[in-house]
Amino acid sequence: MFKKVASDVLGLSDVGSVIKPVDYDKVDADDYVLHEDNEKIYFLIKSKSDEYCFTNKALIHLDGTSAMSKKRTLKRYTYKEYTISDVMLETAGTVDLDVEIKFVIGSVHFSIDVHKKHIEELKDLYKALIRISEICHDNEVSMSYAEKSLELTSNTFSRSAVPQDNNFVDNFRVLNETAFNWLMNSRKKYNVKDFGFVFEKYINN
Repeated sequence: MFKKVASDVLGLSDVGSVIKPVDYDKVDADDYVLHEDNEKIYFLIKSKSDEYCFTNKALIHLDGTSAMSKKRTLKRYTYKEYTISDVMLETAGTVDLDVEIKFVIGSVHFSIDVHKKHIEELKDLYKALIRISEICHDNEVSMSYAEKSLELTSNTFSRSAVPQDNNFVDNFRVLNETAFNWLMNSRKKYNVKDFGFVFEKYINN
Protein backbone atom coordinates (compact mmCIF):
# COMPACT_ATOMS: atom_id res chain seq x y z
CA MET A 1 0.00 0.00 0.00
CA PHE A 2 2.89 2.31 0.84
CA LYS A 3 4.32 2.07 -2.68
CA LYS A 4 0.96 2.94 -4.20
CA VAL A 5 1.11 6.42 -2.67
CA ALA A 6 4.86 6.82 -3.13
CA SER A 7 4.55 9.00 -6.21
CA ASP A 8 2.32 11.43 -4.34
CA VAL A 9 4.61 11.48 -1.32
CA LEU A 10 7.66 12.09 -3.52
CA GLY A 11 5.91 14.76 -5.57
CA LEU A 12 6.44 13.11 -8.94
CA SER A 13 5.06 14.04 -12.36
CA ASP A 14 5.72 12.88 -15.92
CA VAL A 15 9.07 14.63 -15.65
CA GLY A 16 11.39 12.42 -13.63
CA SER A 17 12.75 13.07 -10.18
CA VAL A 18 15.93 11.69 -8.65
CA ILE A 19 15.02 9.57 -5.65
CA LYS A 20 17.14 9.75 -2.52
CA PRO A 21 18.58 6.50 -1.09
CA VAL A 22 16.38 6.80 1.98
CA ASP A 23 13.34 6.40 -0.31
CA TYR A 24 14.55 3.47 -2.41
CA ASP A 25 12.23 1.11 -0.54
CA LYS A 26 9.24 3.20 -1.68
CA VAL A 27 9.74 2.42 -5.39
CA ASP A 28 8.72 -0.70 -7.29
CA ALA A 29 12.14 -1.26 -8.88
CA ASP A 30 13.59 -2.15 -5.49
CA ASP A 31 11.57 -5.39 -5.59
CA TYR A 32 13.53 -6.54 -8.66
CA VAL A 33 17.04 -5.76 -7.46
CA LEU A 34 19.05 -8.94 -6.75
CA HIS A 35 19.84 -8.04 -3.18
CA GLU A 36 20.57 -11.72 -2.50
CA ASP A 37 23.52 -11.46 -4.92
CA ASN A 38 24.87 -8.20 -3.48
CA GLU A 39 23.22 -6.00 -6.09
CA LYS A 40 22.75 -2.45 -4.85
CA ILE A 41 20.89 0.63 -6.11
CA TYR A 42 23.15 3.61 -6.74
CA PHE A 43 20.88 5.96 -8.70
CA LEU A 44 17.16 6.04 -9.35
CA ILE A 45 14.99 8.26 -11.52
CA LYS A 46 11.22 8.01 -11.22
CA SER A 47 8.29 9.61 -12.98
CA LYS A 48 4.66 8.63 -12.70
CA SER A 49 4.97 6.16 -15.57
CA ASP A 50 8.61 4.95 -15.48
CA GLU A 51 11.43 4.02 -13.16
CA TYR A 52 15.10 3.93 -14.16
CA CYS A 53 17.11 2.07 -11.56
CA PHE A 54 20.90 2.05 -11.92
CA THR A 55 22.53 -0.66 -9.83
CA ASN A 56 26.13 -1.79 -9.66
CA LYS A 57 25.29 -4.55 -12.17
CA ALA A 58 22.47 -3.39 -14.41
CA LEU A 59 19.92 -0.82 -15.48
CA ILE A 60 16.46 -1.92 -14.39
CA HIS A 61 13.74 -0.15 -16.35
CA LEU A 62 10.12 -0.33 -15.28
CA ASP A 63 8.47 0.85 -18.47
CA GLY A 64 4.98 2.28 -18.05
CA THR A 65 2.68 2.92 -20.99
CA SER A 66 1.31 6.10 -19.38
CA ALA A 67 0.99 7.87 -16.07
CA MET A 68 -2.64 6.68 -15.83
CA SER A 69 -1.92 2.99 -16.40
CA LYS A 70 -0.74 0.54 -13.75
CA LYS A 71 0.65 -1.81 -16.38
CA ARG A 72 4.44 -1.99 -16.41
CA THR A 73 7.05 -3.88 -18.43
CA LEU A 74 10.19 -4.89 -16.58
CA LYS A 75 13.42 -4.73 -18.57
CA ARG A 76 16.90 -5.50 -17.27
CA TYR A 77 20.11 -4.52 -19.04
CA THR A 78 23.31 -5.84 -17.48
CA TYR A 79 26.35 -3.68 -18.17
CA LYS A 80 28.48 -6.71 -19.06
CA GLU A 81 26.08 -7.75 -21.83
CA TYR A 82 24.76 -4.38 -22.98
CA THR A 83 27.54 -1.87 -23.59
CA ILE A 84 26.78 1.76 -22.73
CA SER A 85 27.62 4.36 -25.38
CA ASP A 86 26.70 7.83 -26.68
CA VAL A 87 26.17 9.33 -23.23
CA MET A 88 24.92 12.93 -23.39
CA LEU A 89 23.49 15.45 -20.95
CA GLU A 90 21.29 18.29 -22.17
CA THR A 91 21.05 21.13 -19.68
CA ALA A 92 17.97 23.31 -19.33
CA GLY A 93 17.41 26.58 -21.16
CA THR A 94 16.01 29.70 -19.53
CA VAL A 95 12.38 28.61 -19.76
CA ASP A 96 12.88 24.83 -19.64
CA LEU A 97 11.67 22.89 -16.61
CA ASP A 98 13.66 19.77 -17.33
CA VAL A 99 17.07 18.50 -18.30
CA GLU A 100 17.69 15.36 -20.32
CA ILE A 101 20.18 12.54 -20.04
CA LYS A 102 20.61 10.37 -23.11
CA PHE A 103 22.53 7.17 -23.71
CA VAL A 104 22.46 3.91 -25.63
CA ILE A 105 22.69 0.57 -23.82
CA GLY A 106 23.20 -2.29 -26.22
CA SER A 107 21.06 -1.10 -29.13
CA VAL A 108 18.38 0.53 -26.97
CA HIS A 109 18.22 4.33 -26.94
CA PHE A 110 17.22 6.10 -23.73
CA SER A 111 16.22 9.74 -23.37
CA ILE A 112 15.15 10.57 -19.82
CA ASP A 113 13.60 13.90 -18.87
CA VAL A 114 14.39 14.98 -15.32
CA HIS A 115 13.39 18.12 -13.42
CA LYS A 116 16.16 20.71 -13.71
CA LYS A 117 16.47 20.98 -9.92
CA HIS A 118 18.29 17.63 -10.12
CA ILE A 119 21.00 18.83 -12.50
CA GLU A 120 23.82 18.31 -10.00
CA GLU A 121 22.79 14.70 -9.36
CA LEU A 122 22.52 14.08 -13.10
CA LYS A 123 26.05 15.38 -13.60
CA ASP A 124 27.20 12.61 -11.25
CA LEU A 125 25.25 9.99 -13.18
CA TYR A 126 26.64 11.33 -16.45
CA LYS A 127 30.20 10.88 -15.15
CA ALA A 128 29.49 7.35 -13.94
CA LEU A 129 27.94 6.26 -17.25
CA ILE A 130 30.79 7.82 -19.23
CA ARG A 131 33.34 5.94 -17.12
CA ILE A 132 31.49 2.61 -17.43
CA SER A 133 31.35 3.16 -21.19
CA GLU A 134 35.10 3.79 -21.32
CA ILE A 135 35.93 0.73 -19.20
CA CYS A 136 33.74 -1.56 -21.32
CA HIS A 137 35.26 -0.21 -24.56
CA ASP A 138 38.83 -0.61 -23.28
CA ASN A 139 38.09 -4.15 -22.07
CA GLU A 140 36.60 -5.11 -25.43
CA VAL A 141 39.74 -3.89 -27.19
CA SER A 142 42.02 -5.70 -24.72
CA MET A 143 40.02 -8.93 -25.05
CA SER A 144 40.22 -8.70 -28.83
CA TYR A 145 44.02 -8.33 -28.63
CA ALA A 146 44.20 -11.29 -26.24
CA GLU A 147 42.20 -13.51 -28.58
CA LYS A 148 44.28 -12.48 -31.61
CA SER A 149 47.48 -13.18 -29.67
CA LEU A 150 46.22 -16.62 -28.73
CA GLU A 151 45.23 -17.34 -32.34
CA LEU A 152 48.67 -16.25 -33.58
CA THR A 153 50.42 -18.47 -31.05
CA SER A 154 48.25 -21.44 -31.99
CA ASN A 155 48.84 -20.96 -35.72
CA THR A 156 52.58 -20.60 -35.20
CA PHE A 157 52.69 -23.85 -33.23
CA SER A 158 50.59 -25.66 -35.83
CA ARG A 159 52.91 -24.65 -38.66
CA SER A 160 56.12 -25.42 -36.82
CA ALA A 161 55.15 -28.66 -35.10
CA VAL A 162 55.78 -31.97 -36.86
CA PRO A 163 53.01 -34.54 -36.33
CA GLN A 164 55.51 -37.42 -36.42
CA ASP A 165 57.34 -35.91 -33.49
CA ASN A 166 56.86 -38.14 -30.41
CA ASN A 167 56.29 -35.02 -28.32
CA PHE A 168 53.66 -33.53 -30.64
CA VAL A 169 50.62 -34.83 -28.74
CA ASP A 170 52.02 -33.91 -25.35
CA ASN A 171 53.08 -30.47 -26.55
CA PHE A 172 49.68 -29.85 -28.15
CA ARG A 173 47.87 -30.86 -24.97
CA VAL A 174 50.03 -28.58 -22.82
CA LEU A 175 49.54 -25.68 -25.24
CA ASN A 176 45.79 -26.27 -25.36
CA GLU A 177 45.45 -26.37 -21.57
CA THR A 178 47.66 -23.32 -21.15
CA ALA A 179 45.75 -21.40 -23.82
CA PHE A 180 42.40 -22.34 -22.29
CA ASN A 181 43.43 -21.21 -18.79
CA TRP A 182 44.98 -18.03 -20.13
CA LEU A 183 41.86 -17.18 -22.12
CA MET A 184 39.58 -17.83 -19.14
CA ASN A 185 41.71 -15.60 -16.94
CA SER A 186 41.61 -12.91 -19.61
CA ARG A 187 37.82 -13.12 -19.79
CA LYS A 188 37.57 -12.77 -16.01
CA LYS A 189 39.87 -9.75 -16.12
CA TYR A 190 38.23 -7.97 -19.03
CA ASN A 191 34.58 -8.93 -18.46
CA VAL A 192 33.61 -6.70 -15.54
CA LYS A 193 30.23 -7.55 -14.02
CA ASP A 194 30.15 -5.26 -11.00
CA PHE A 195 30.66 -1.52 -11.46
CA GLY A 196 29.99 -0.55 -7.88
CA PHE A 197 33.48 0.97 -7.69
CA VAL A 198 32.56 3.44 -10.44
CA PHE A 199 29.29 4.52 -8.82
CA GLU A 200 31.01 4.80 -5.43
CA LYS A 201 33.50 7.22 -6.97
CA TYR A 202 31.10 9.49 -8.85
CA ILE A 203 27.69 9.30 -7.18
CA ASN A 204 27.41 11.71 -4.25
CA ASN A 205 23.76 11.40 -3.24
